[in-house]
Amino acid sequence: MQNIIIEKPYQFIPPFRGTYWSTLIKALNIPFRHLRRTADITKIECRHVERLRKSIDAGHGILLTPNHPRTTDPLAMGTLAADARCHFYAMASWHLFHQSRLVAWAIHKMGAFSVHREGVDRQAINTAIELLAEAKRPLVIFPEGATSRTNDHLHALLDGVAFIARTAAKKRAKLDPPGKVVVHPIGIKYLYQGDIHKTADDILTDIEHRLTWGPQRELPLLQRMRKVGSALLTLKELEHLGEAQHGKLRERINGLMDRLLGPLEQEWFGKLQDGGVVSRVKGLRMRLLPEMITGGLTHEERQHRWRQLSQIYLAQQLSCYPPDYLIQRATVDRVLETLERFEEDLTDKARVNGPMHVIIEVDEPIEVSPDRDRKAPVDPLMEAIKIRLETMMRELGELSPLLT
Repeated sequence: MQNIIIEKPYQFIPPFRGTYWSTLIKALNIPFRHLRRTADITKIECRHVERLRKSIDAGHGILLTPNHPRTTDPLAMGTLAADARCHFYAMASWHLFHQSRLVAWAIHKMGAFSVHREGVDRQAINTAIELLAEAKRPLVIFPEGATSRTNDHLHALLDGVAFIARTAAKKRAKLDPPGKVVVHPIGIKYLYQGDIHKTADDILTDIEHRLTWGPQRELPLLQRMRKVGSALLTLKELEHLGEAQHGKLRERINGLMDRLLGPLEQEWFGKLQDGGVVSRVKGLRMRLLPEMITGGLTHEERQHRWRQLSQIYLAQQLSCYPPDYLIQRATVDRVLETLERFEEDLTDKARVNGPMHVIIEVDEPIEVSPDRDRKAPVDPLMEAIKIRLETMMRELGELSPLLT
């Protein structure tokens, strides 16, 4: 399990409102230089920046809602800020401020403020509303709530995004003259520029060695991936279910996720929870962590909860495997993403695979109504963001070449 749980009392980190450091960081092109060195990203192309500039010039409160396929997305968004000649605020998970002192300093000076994903962080929510209502800088919130690890598949969006936007819209509607809040969905797409067959062989060979297999090079690449993926899933089924399961891949993944989360939800809530996996995971972490942080547990109980957190983490990782991802369209980039997930979930590490070309596309603004239509079965704003993001992701996905 990666180090995304910080076992100490949460302290809100407010945004740095000055622009000196962010101006200097952008002038030196530090975000791109860092991405080039650490992630082999060789080009970041921003499209339709004029749409964002138009909203800035109009004085709107602006919320940017990108899809979140990779951990490099926040830094890549810095290029959009530079191209739009503005500064951003951004809501960032608290654990990011504990990776290293340099990273914590840099993201803070670039306008990031913390949000506690394992709790109801009213201070972060109120800060986001305030910043959006002020309309001094665009605010970035990743509505999926966590890195999806799938560039062509949008995971369930968190409704809190609409609450923030709508509350800020109410504040701006009371101004004289009234102001607006708009949402610009942002599509982020990574295009791999390397040799996918060589990269795939390197990753699969390492995994096969860990499985005590010889390299399965006699198999076509997709068949080789299916064999390795089935083996990795079977290992987790044996660990948590006691035996390998049968049936379609979707049924096996959903069955394992429910087995991981269901008993914990019964223990902590007395019933199964509704919603997507990310929201279910968040709910469980909110129950598990407070006493771990305050220090009132025995050693045995603390170890028990860490095992439960590990199960929760696995369920979230499993949710990042859309069962028909490669069946729908076997592109170079979908193959690479799947291989990287295999490696990361097995080892908690993933090698850098590049070079990468990143496209960041700005969609037309969605004007936020201060009032919600309570008769609508789903939040109209979240549905509009979802449809816009899925449309952009589908169109950007067409740029990925098919595996040959």
